[in-house]
Amino acid sequence: MVAIIGAELLEWVEQTSRGWRKLLGAHPEALSFPCDIRETKSVAGLLQHVVAVELRYAERLNGLAETPYEAIPYDSAQSIYATHDRAMELLRPLLDRDESYWETVLEFKTRSAGTLRASRRTVLAHLLTHSIRHYAQLATLMRTHGVAPDWQMDYLLMQPRPTPA
Repeated sequence: MVAIIGAELLEWVEQTSRGWRKLLGAHPEALSFPCDIRETKSVAGLLQHVVAVELRYAERLNGLAETPYEAIPYDSAQSIYATHDRAMELLRPLLDRDESYWETVLEFKTRSAGTLRASRRTVLAHLLTHSIRHYAQLATLMRTHGVAPDWQMDYLLMQPRPTPA
């Protein structure tokens, strides 16, 4: 079966995050733009949500205690993306785990959907596609405020793509 592998999705999130990190570094005022996506009040709040999900699910996949949501900073692009970097550091070593690891079912509490059960594979797919989905929403919001991303975010146009082992 032909499928996207975790390393490819992770690279897509990484490339997209690098673009946002750069754009927000050039336009720090954008963090204060109003935003109502996912019940947030600002772009900074939305980005806290994005990186909080990345970190907390990466911690779940590693069997670590979850960082309290409120402890995740979002006062600057630097602090937001430090959280993202930590999450990616936790994920990368997991990509080499065997199939049985990814089929293991986890049970965990979420902030909005109560207690859930899902395989590690499903958790990883959610973590990575969740970020991309919110970044797409953010791109539209930013354009309405006159700050347009200047890179391609589509998976099809992602370069360079990792070569599967």
